Amino acid sequence: MNGTRKRWSDLSQRQQTAILVLASIELSLTATAAADLWFRPAGKVRGAKALWWPALLVQPLGPVAYLLLGRRPAP
Repeated sequence: MNGTRKRWSDLSQRQQTAILVLASIELSLTATAAADLWFRPAGKVRGAKALWWPALLVQPLGPVAYLLLGRRPAP
């Protein structure tokens, strides 16, 4: 890289579309995980809810980890 940053207008239409699609997926995963964590009782969460909140900020692994590993299965 030569030290210059690309601007949005420098990206191709395909690159812009890919960024928007991936960003919307990341936002959807984070919103889904946050809503689930907010409404799920603490007894149905693996670990402390207070520790999952900062984990949701680690993109994109935090929301995926919570959705896959942080919730206790229904009996």
